[in-house]
Amino acid sequence: MPALDFAFTPWTDVEARLTRPTVAVLPLGAVEQHGAHLPLTVDADLALGVARAIADPLDALLLPAMPYGDAWNNAAYPGTLSLSPATLRAAITDIGKGLQEMGVSSLILLNGHFGNHEPMLLAARDLAGGGLPCLHLDYPGLAELAEKHCDSTPAAPHFYHADEVETSMMLALRPDAVRMADAAPSYPTFPATFGAEPMQLRSFNPSGVFGDPRPATANKGRAFIEGIAANAAPIIAAFLHRHGIAVIEP
Repeated sequence: MPALDFAFTPWTDVEARLTRPTVAVLPLGAVEQHGAHLPLTVDADLALGVARAIADPLDALLLPAMPYGDAWNNAAYPGTLSLSPATLRAAITDIGKGLQEMGVSSLILLNGHFGNHEPMLLAARDLAGGGLPCLHLDYPGLAELAEKHCDSTPAAPHFYHADEVETSMMLALRPDAVRMADAAPSYPTFPATFGAEPMQLRSFNPSGVFGDPRPATANKGRAFIEGIAANAAPIIAAFLHRHGIAVIEP
């Protein structure tokens, strides 16, 4: 049974669903630059697509993607809009508390943006401390999937931004928003202190692309989405088992 997608679901259906144990899935995205060929909403678009693949086998509540995130390091590119870590943490926590009050049994946070990672962890801790089991996931196994399916090399280890990976996933989910004619490779030289101090990505990468998006295809995008969901499945199963939550089996 597919997830109850809040984008198409009236409140009465949610009330009926809450008569049995219910898992909610909250995708976390961002509004930030992704080169000249992808829209600013990539991270939310991808997180929602992956969250749907995770939520459907669980008969879960699929929440709208959190559209804004902590995108400070892309702020030098026009169009990027960022929340502070404290604001993002508070927003996730408030949503979780609202779900708990309505009777949701557990929450899965699915993160599609690197900058959201720490606020997500802290929000999950807040919610777990308040009695709501909360699982936080980035994209499990993405590096291995990229190595398997990509024809290009990443700009840096475990760094996928406006590249073949994200462009392929967008081609699978929102092909109308992808401008492949404007796709161009970019392999910037990372400063020696990258990752050890705060810095704006535009200070060493004028295009905002990291890698080569040109080999991207929708088939690769579907393989990434399906692979991430498959990698997440045993983690989710262990989480639900640990908390004694019974849902529809995949």
